[in-house]
Amino acid sequence: MLSQDKKRCVCIGVILAGVIVFFSFLQSDTFASSVTHNVRDYGAVGDGFQLDTQAIQRAVDECAKGGGQVLLPGGTYLSGTIFMKNNVTLHISEGATLLGSTDIEDYPATTSPVRHYGDSWVLYSLIYGANLENIAITGRGLIDGQGGAYKVTTKKKPDRYMNRPYVIRFIDCRHVRVENIRMGNSAMWMQHYLGCEDVTIRGIKVYNHCNKNNDMIDIDGCRNVIISDCIGDTDDDAMTLKSTSERPCENVTITNCILSSHCNAIKMGTESHGGFRNITISNIVVKPSEHDSRIYGREEGLGGISLLIVDGGVMEGVTISNIRIEGTTSPIFMRLGNRGRTYMGPEVTREVGRIRNVKISNVVATGADTIGCSITGLPEHPIENLTLSNIHITFKGGGTLEDAHKTVPEKPSSYPESTIFGKLPAYGFYIRHANGVTLDKVNLAFEHVDARPALVCDDVASLDVSGLRALNPQSDESLIRLSDTQDAFISEFRSDDDLDLFLSVEGDKTDGIYLTGNDFSKVNRIFEVQKGAVEEEVKLKGNVLKQ
Repeated sequence: MLSQDKKRCVCIGVILAGVIVFFSFLQSDTFASSVTHNVRDYGAVGDGFQLDTQAIQRAVDECAKGGGQVLLPGGTYLSGTIFMKNNVTLHISEGATLLGSTDIEDYPATTSPVRHYGDSWVLYSLIYGANLENIAITGRGLIDGQGGAYKVTTKKKPDRYMNRPYVIRFIDCRHVRVENIRMGNSAMWMQHYLGCEDVTIRGIKVYNHCNKNNDMIDIDGCRNVIISDCIGDTDDDAMTLKSTSERPCENVTITNCILSSHCNAIKMGTESHGGFRNITISNIVVKPSEHDSRIYGREEGLGGISLLIVDGGVMEGVTISNIRIEGTTSPIFMRLGNRGRTYMGPEVTREVGRIRNVKISNVVATGADTIGCSITGLPEHPIENLTLSNIHITFKGGGTLEDAHKTVPEKPSSYPESTIFGKLPAYGFYIRHANGVTLDKVNLAFEHVDARPALVCDDVASLDVSGLRALNPQSDESLIRLSDTQDAFISEFRSDDDLDLFLSVEGDKTDGIYLTGNDFSKVNRIFEVQKGAVEEEVKLKGNVLKQ
């Protein structure tokens, strides 16, 4: 028998459990979408031939009066622009396809309420919303933009971008949710979220290989964004963060995704006006595209992780971890440039931006191309406070002595791509114009004979290299070359094979090179100085030397 107190506790527990279940129900998708408006009840045919735009729009407009769900049941619904409304979920059922019209006349031109780079030529969308709240696209159906029907007829900007509708475009919206949907064949970017807040994108699949500018997703000047459990295979960039207006892209978490691209799998900053803050990217697999032909880039992809600031703005507080990269040209590419592009007219100039406080860790990459990885700022504008830790990269190799001693141009205004400098002087990392760089447990290797150093640093201050493991260059080159570098600490190095020369130091600005706690037992010569460097600036302490 239960005592009165125990009975009272049980009753209270049951009541509390009921309250929790009730409020969970109130917040659930089921409740939010409990009022369903079937587009067939509004005249949609769903045969893939008759235009269903008006019927779908009637369902959306009616749904917006009280909130709920607009349902596309099994069938193929040919449509032009659908204008989303507040408190509406567009649900595309499994077995249903929303098919974009191939007639541009079915897409009314829309002007962005947020001024940004592209607002004069991005005019058309299949699904469009601006200044909305509580909107969603869900279901396991397909959105097919039929973008291959929109041919690019000019190379001139911005004409080549016009008259090509996006599939999804949401501007200045709040509480946006896109889940589980499949998307393919956009005439431009697949989806563009501009100046939105509280965005959740989960479980989507994107295949975009029918036209130029076929990005997977573009998060542009948005804040409070969560992207997870997505799969994308695109001709152009896949997971893309931009800032085409003065609004920063901030508070973004991206995780548990599989990405393929002929261009860049993870890319941030081609447009960088407002900058980027507090970005976390983790648990990503980057693999080659399953699409044989390409429009842009390379079949194997141009970049795994590409972090860029070229149009002003600040990138800071970026953390990227647990990334598996297979077969891209350059697994890690960072560039602080000065293209200075602006949406405000040629009379407005932009200052050089900044990249600082970036951490990349736990990266395994194989099949990287011969070019190598570059991390480059500009004179007087260094990349600041960068940490690379637990990085394992295998390159194809094949670099020559000529490559090892090439002069790398600055190219401040060139388009930022991993191929910008051609083959780099290092088979692993070429770092120039940087301040506060930490390389911790970086492991570098190549498949074919390479004559270049593993690491070359030029105009770098406050460098810390710890636990480096790298295949020795197949030449008389040193494993590491430091040029005009100050306050460099190299420790915990160990070579598995005999190495003729570990370190080459050059440049009359070189100052304070410290080698501490290294195992040089298989190294014939620890360092040499040339081109104005002074031997006294290299200091050794606590190293194991060859007997």
